Amino acid sequence: MKKHGLWTIVAVVAVLSMLLIGCQPQTVTVTVEVPVKETVEVPVEKTVVQTVEVPVGAELVTIHARCRAKPPMEDWRCNNLLYAVAGVNADLEAAGDNRRVEVKVVQDNMEWGDIMQEFALAYEDGKAPDILLTGHEFIGTEAEAGRIIPLDDMLGNYPEFDNVIDRLWDSVKYKGQIWGVPQDTEARPVYWDKTLLAQVPGWDEARIEGLADEIKAGNFTLDDLLDTAEAAVEAGVVEPGMGFWMRPKNGPDFTALYYDFGGETIDAETGKLVFDTEAGLKYYQFFERGLTGNGAHGFLTGDWGGSYHPSVSGSKVVFWGGGAWQWAEWAEQWTKDKGGQDYQFENWGYGLYPAAEKGGSPVTLSHPVVYLISAQSEHPDLALALIAKVTTDEANTRHAINSTHLGILKSQAGYEPYKADRFLSDVLYMLDYTTFLPNNPNWGTYSTITYEALAAVQTGDLTAQEAVDLVVENLQNELGEEIIIR
Repeated sequence: MKKHGLWTIVAVVAVLSMLLIGCQPQTVTVTVEVPVKETVEVPVEKTVVQTVEVPVGAELVTIHARCRAKPPMEDWRCNNLLYAVAGVNADLEAAGDNRRVEVKVVQDNMEWGDIMQEFALAYEDGKAPDILLTGHEFIGTEAEAGRIIPLDDMLGNYPEFDNVIDRLWDSVKYKGQIWGVPQDTEARPVYWDKTLLAQVPGWDEARIEGLADEIKAGNFTLDDLLDTAEAAVEAGVVEPGMGFWMRPKNGPDFTALYYDFGGETIDAETGKLVFDTEAGLKYYQFFERGLTGNGAHGFLTGDWGGSYHPSVSGSKVVFWGGGAWQWAEWAEQWTKDKGGQDYQFENWGYGLYPAAEKGGSPVTLSHPVVYLISAQSEHPDLALALIAKVTTDEANTRHAINSTHLGILKSQAGYEPYKADRFLSDVLYMLDYTTFLPNNPNWGTYSTITYEALAAVQTGDLTAQEAVDLVVENLQNELGEEIIIR
């Protein structure tokens, strides 16, 4: 596999070149240096020493895993697989299977698009890794290219997968089949500054503290959010344009609001992309109102560090959309001098994106990172066995706590080390309301077209209706029969 630009290979393996007849069982000792950010109450070790006993005449199978991870917070994405080796080999021995497995992992923080290009090139060379850890939205492309395999027929062999939160399986489906296993996930809450909200007419402490529940019940809507944001501007609590912010550039968060208005992005039967004009119009009208209604919106700056983070963490914005994983990032990089998470718990609130209509369902959007198995893997059952061993409370919580990601298992809500993290426990319920990007090869084109129309609405260059018309025209021109317009 090509390793240009990779920062670490976390495995040192002594491989026996030949087996001698009549000798004692041969042993391969694997010493793995695992970087650990020790903030978790799950027991961890600085160094993992694995001993793999290979029976005479047996086969030592090397499984290669490639993970995209931001060091050191997300290193457990691949490192957990190293811990899984002993358990998989014990199962093989108990089953009378003479194979034994060892794992070599490569992980770095390469961009999503770059790692997928690397995977395609490695596949073309016949050197693709057995396991690829990447965003779920690439499933459609990889499935159509034949570079990954469906897992439906094998999942039932591993009871660990029964514990995965049911809704998360939707993120790994394409044309009715399951192509991956969720490794981690998150939610995208709406946050609010309680100190600013308390200065808005009509908001007292009781109403502020009950806001998350009112959103969950469908009693506080997107219109109510904009009403409050506009009232904050009108009362001089914040500057114009600082009532409600979202991310400063294109990304999955915007699709959550399109879903909120009843939009769909994919046809389950055909796998084709879908654009709903009625939902699209309501979606663009929401942003159009934010522009014209006392300037509630003003966030498309294209700048994370210079604008978004300092503004939302610096009591300059009333409501903002962000990722659950950003909670720890804000605490470490933007509010640390004020008390970090303690300050945030005291001064901020968080909940789902409010329903579009009174009594409706609120939403969020998750972007699960998932394990895929290469079609070039000669031992896909062993690859999946390793994945099963890391789909456990202990292994997944190691990753979740260190990286501020939500758990993926039904049992984690009651798992003490997970429960000990207040924020992750608070937002785990959001997965009951979550949505996902579509697993379609043309999603990049769709996302760019719909976002560029949104940006034009924000600048006042297009009305909401003009934005819908432009989206329909461009989607049809670019995607032809691959897009369904409703």
